[in-house]
Amino acid sequence: MRSALFNAYYWVLSIFYGLSAALSALLPGRRPVTFALRLYSKRMLWALRTFAGVQVELKGQENLPKGAFIIAAKHHSWGDGFVMFANVDNLSFVTGDHLEKFPLLGNILKKFGAIVVDSCGGPEARAALSKSAAQVAAEGRRILIYPEGHLAAPGERFRYRTGVYHMSQDFGLPVVPVATNLGCFWKQQEARKTPGRATVEFLPALPQGLQKVEFMKLLENTVENRTNELIAEATGQPVKASVLVDPPKKKPSTEAEPLSA
Repeated sequence: MRSALFNAYYWVLSIFYGLSAALSALLPGRRPVTFALRLYSKRMLWALRTFAGVQVELKGQENLPKGAFIIAAKHHSWGDGFVMFANVDNLSFVTGDHLEKFPLLGNILKKFGAIVVDSCGGPEARAALSKSAAQVAAEGRRILIYPEGHLAAPGERFRYRTGVYHMSQDFGLPVVPVATNLGCFWKQQEARKTPGRATVEFLPALPQGLQKVEFMKLLENTVENRTNELIAEATGQPVKASVLVDPPKKKPSTEAEPLSA
């Protein structure tokens, strides 16, 4: 019953703020559309707590540097983005160009300053990523990226893609890993929610100047190990190691595919 109430509110709120953001995108500057999206995220977290009984605890905010930086986060559910946009100022994000196919969303992404890249990947996608991210970094914004490029169930992981490394190297930005157990309460895109206290944790920024292989290994181990600890805290069951799974055949609806080596 609680999940049904939240889901109904979710769609009503999404339609309302989707239209609000589309109208805001017609106004000068990115401030109006940013305000609409951030308010939408805060209202959604309120609804998640009030209707579905899922309280999200945010930890490690003292690990966020000043100025521009990259957030490399574990991606368990649609709720992850709401947590980030509601709590991190001046945020942009990386997404695939498949989102531009949705009505009105293309203008919203453009005005918001999202980094949109070709979902098919390849050298062209990486070049576009670098060009778009350069402007975002120059403006001092923070960049949210999900290195796996897919929604992963608790205890699972996909291959980490190297786009985050190249952005860090290109612009000299620190990378803040993020661990979460939100998928134990709001799993991927599922309608059913499990009441409880979820945790999203910002971890200390990775050392700069690492080589690619070393950087990627440290990022993956940092995110996965802490995520598994949070999952164990939520479920009472130990998670020894995340299981590597193959990507789904269908493109995900929320994240960018092309951030690969």
